[in-house]
Amino acid sequence: MPVPFDADGGFWLFGYGSLIWNPDVPFDDRRPARLRGWARRFWQGSHDHRGTPEAPGRVVTLIEAGDAFVDGLAFRIPGGEAKEILARLDHREKNGYARHALALESAGPQIHALVYVAVAGNFAWLGPDDADAMALQIHRSRGPSGSNREYLLSLDAALRALSADDPHVFDLADRVRRMNA
Repeated sequence: MPVPFDADGGFWLFGYGSLIWNPDVPFDDRRPARLRGWARRFWQGSHDHRGTPEAPGRVVTLIEAGDAFVDGLAFRIPGGEAKEILARLDHREKNGYARHALALESAGPQIHALVYVAVAGNFAWLGPDDADAMALQIHRSRGPSGSNREYLLSLDAALRALSADDPHVFDLADRVRRMNA
């Protein structure tokens, strides 16, 4: 998918998972944004960051979902660093994610942003499962980037700080917290 570069060679990037709380890329603007017609789900396996090939963790992806919406952050990547940053992002999101160019709502004019989405059927796809089973998998999984639990709870905190409403994430976070009680 082509990257929606702007006039100076920069682009907007939509963060809906770990990019919200750990962007790890330089940006010159950041703002809350909303993507309509999609829902955030812990349906993608993580073999390289929050789990291992033998015991994958679960990370978020987006699924098309009619009237749903996903709140997150849009980051503007400056033109002078765009190609280097794009290569870093492609490496970071290599575990089953593909580039999409999607329109976001935000303060001001509509933003056309790069969004990494792991679609059903990719090699790391886990898909839906019982909420307790997903929470247990998240609670137990750990990879080179840390625990899957940390990923979930960091996302939960970041979404709450944005005043975002995401029952799927909040429910899983509550279930995982109860496992430590």
